[in-house]
Amino acid sequence: MPVQQLNDDERASWLDALDHWSLARDGKAIERSFEFGNFSEAFAFMARVAMIAEKRDHHPEWFNVYNRVEITLTTHDADGLSLRDVNMAKDIDALV
Repeated sequence: MPVQQLNDDERASWLDALDHWSLARDGKAIERSFEFGNFSEAFAFMARVAMIAEKRDHHPEWFNVYNRVEITLTTHDADGLSLRDVNMAKDIDALV
């Protein structure tokens, strides 16, 4: 079954349930920035996210500089935001 993009109401409802995440790319993605004590902590966090991503077969777009990690989630198969992104965001949030 193909992955469905969230409609406007679903997107607004799920975004309200996700603390610290914001819409990006004209509502087709969500993003969040994380800050850690140092590079090692940031890298360890990225490694934990990578394990979740592999398990879910849903990989984030991310950017790292020293102690900061910026993550963007979108579902390319749906050409936008889907429930897969919401669930991935919840799993990522559980790590911090």
